[in-house]
Amino acid sequence: MSMNPADTSTWLPLDGLAPGFDANKEPHTTALAGRRIDVTAPNGTRISHVFAENDVTWTYAPGEGDDTAAASDTDAYEAIEVDEELFYVQFHHNYKPNEAVSLILDLRAGRVLSIISEILPTAEKGRTRVQHRFGTATIDGIEATGSDFAPTTALIGRRVEWVYSEIHAYEHVYLSERWYTWQCLAGPERGLADTDENSVWEIRPGIYMFAWREKVIPCASITVADHRDITRIRSHGVLFGLDETGEIPTHFTFGAWGRLISMTGHAPELEPANFGA
Repeated sequence: MSMNPADTSTWLPLDGLAPGFDANKEPHTTALAGRRIDVTAPNGTRISHVFAENDVTWTYAPGEGDDTAAASDTDAYEAIEVDEELFYVQFHHNYKPNEAVSLILDLRAGRVLSIISEILPTAEKGRTRVQHRFGTATIDGIEATGSDFAPTTALIGRRVEWVYSEIHAYEHVYLSERWYTWQCLAGPERGLADTDENSVWEIRPGIYMFAWREKVIPCASITVADHRDITRIRSHGVLFGLDETGEIPTHFTFGAWGRLISMTGHAPELEPANFGA
């Protein structure tokens, strides 16, 4: 079946994008191997992580008001050292295949941003099929310093060109606190474009968690992007969703190099960053 950009039913499924998309991915680091990292959320939920070279054994103990059942399991993981003592960890649950976990661990500041990506059982009106749940926590045994991770409007107005491989390239235009537009510049989706939901959190100055949730293809992504050098932006990410059958979860990691190609400036009274003010 040929792809018609105007007919979203012909767009590539998530697993159709995967071959070669990870060419610019940073290699998995084993720097966490042999470490135990316990985190505690504000409501008292505690999660223990014991890292081996390629597997993490975790134990979940719910706190006050947390209706998630206590559980423990071992999953394969990937870790990237984004910056000094700043790690991005990703794994796909064995015990709940419809869930994947992304952890941003700042071992210097003693802080964690946890994102659960969940594939909903059915498409619900007004919601994307894959949803994100964000939560902050502190790392036991490390004094928490600085400000907690928090949503930011810092990317609004930026237009960034991203190269994922020799054949895959996209651009992102960050429109507002909730929306961004993507366009495929090269690769099997060349010519496709859409505007989807996004969330942006500041991790360190110039380093951001950027997440998006697509409405056409049942998938979502969590990325950590280092924008400190706007001519050589570095991104690490994961895509999670359903395969072509619409039944089997698909989880794969990737990386990209980016550069800022333009900035949009609005009149102060029309500035999208002030929509929620």
